[in-house]
Formats: sequence, structure tokens, C-alpha cells
Amino acid sequence: MATFEFSEPPLLARAEFDRADQVRKDPDSLAAGWSGAQVLTVDRNGRFPVREDGSIAWSGVSGFGSRPPSDAVFLGVTGTTGAGTHRWAVPVDEVTARSVDARSGAHLLPNDDAGLLATAMGLINWHRSAKYSPVDGSPTEPAQGGWVRRNASGRDEFPRTDPAVIMVVHDGADQVLLGRQSVWPDRWFSTLAGFVEPGESLEQCVQREVAEEAGIRVSSPNYLGSQPWPFPRSLMLGFEAIADPAEPLVFHDGELADARWFHRDEVRAALDRSDDWGTENPDAPLRLPGSISIARSLIDGWARAPIA
Repeated sequence: MATFEFSEPPLLARAEFDRADQVRKDPDSLAAGWSGAQVLTVDRNGRFPVREDGSIAWSGVSGFGSRPPSDAVFLGVTGTTGAGTHRWAVPVDEVTARSVDARSGAHLLPNDDAGLLATAMGLINWHRSAKYSPVDGSPTEPAQGGWVRRNASGRDEFPRTDPAVIMVVHDGADQVLLGRQSVWPDRWFSTLAGFVEPGESLEQCVQREVAEEAGIRVSSPNYLGSQPWPFPRSLMLGFEAIADPAEPLVFHDGELADARWFHRDEVRAALDRSDDWGTENPDAPLRLPGSISIARSLIDGWARAPIA
């Protein structure tokens, strides 16, 4: 059993819009809803148009034609169940209007818009790498509102999501292990993470990744929650695990430039300074991930939890 819980779901896991599987499989329903649809454009850098308040600048369909473009992806339906507004996303080379990228702008979005953005980016990123069949190398074309790619023989390929574990490693009391990559800003630390390998359980992955990255053993890996991470198309599965701060840290695989044990008071002070990417004092003694990341939820959940 986990020793703490999230105070609320991670930012990109709070959406409640209707993903409308029955609509995406019905060409007539997709066509009927297109005229009143709202469209999100996303470019190759993950940027999307925003209004002055940071909300998504959804557009109508007048500039896209009488039917959805072939590369458009159907995201779902918002509003009244069964009779709401169809939401689509269209990939573009560049968003020329006022724009932000998801890492720096998603925290300003309502829950459903944040979820729609994550869905759009995950699908679009999959399409960019799935233009040919993995079976015979033949070209594939989108179908079912962008939720399928189909080759000439009728074989369907479905969107891929890469599972990755992300874990807050602590000592069961007042210390937590955080690491940093060399490309991150000074004093910027986060939780450890890594992709799940074939034939491996999530718990085994937690133990392996910590051993590879920090050279220590962990026990009692417990699942806490998850969120999509469309960079490019992952699902982050959040865990906690217990380790001994006296065990020497060894950076076996070279992914970490540094890792340290921090006291709960240091972490709470860092959490209180800022919750958005890059807005806190760059000279702060400890800088943490922004609120878009499940890493923030893991760190916050541990730091705010009462000590057993």
C-alpha cells in the first residue's frame, strides 16, 4: 500500500471530455459534426495558438474545407453528451499566431483543454512516425478520424503509447532522492524515470531503472497514478519506492549528472517558490519540475504527506 496519495490527479490526467469512440468509427457522424467543429492546430515544435489569457485559440472549420483534412485527428466531443461540439486537431508546419508550447503553456488550460491538447499531440506524433506498415512497408492512410492507419490490404495499425515509470524514491521518513540531467538548468532536480522494457513488470522496471541511474536498490514499489506525456507519445506511470540514503550513489548509465538526498523541509520550500516552468528564481537552492509534469505531483504528494 502506498504511503501517500496525490492531492488531485496530475495536470494532464484531469480531463472528462467524451472521447466518442462511437463517433470516430462512423464516417457519417464525423462528417455531420464537422461544420460546427472547433479545430486546434499544432506544429512540429509542439506549439499551439493561444489567446492573451493563455487559453487555446480554437478556430472554426472555414479555412479547412467542407470535410476534415486527411491528416486531421478527431479528439472527441465537448458539451452535451451525444450532441456537443466536435473537437479536431490539424498538424501544421508552423503556428504563426500567438503561440506557446505544451510544456510552458498547458498549466493555464482548463482540464478538458489540457486533455484535448495531450491527445492531439500524442496522435499527431504517432502519425508522423507511422506512415508505413511495420508488416510489409507499404504506405498507410488515416482512418476512423485519425485513430487508425490502414494499408492497401486493409491491415489496421493503432496508435502507440510508450509506457514509462517515474518514481519518487524516499527513505520512508524525511529524505527524498532527486536527480538531474546535465542538460537541465543549474540546481534543477526531479524524480527518476525510465521506459518499460519487454518482458518486464512495472515494479521490476522501477527497481532496474533506479539501479541503472543511481546505483542503489529500492524496495516496496507502489503505484500512485498516471498521466499522458505526449513528448512524443508516452504514458507516465507514477510510483514511490524506498531506499537507504546510506547506500552510495553510482551513476552507471550516464543519464544523471548528479543526484542528491533532500530533506522534506528543503523540498517544501522549493514547492512554495513556484509551480510553473522557468518562472522561479534561477538562484534558488533547489528548483523543481513545473505543474504540467507528474514528477511535480509525486514530489508534492510526498512532501505534503503527514509523516507516519
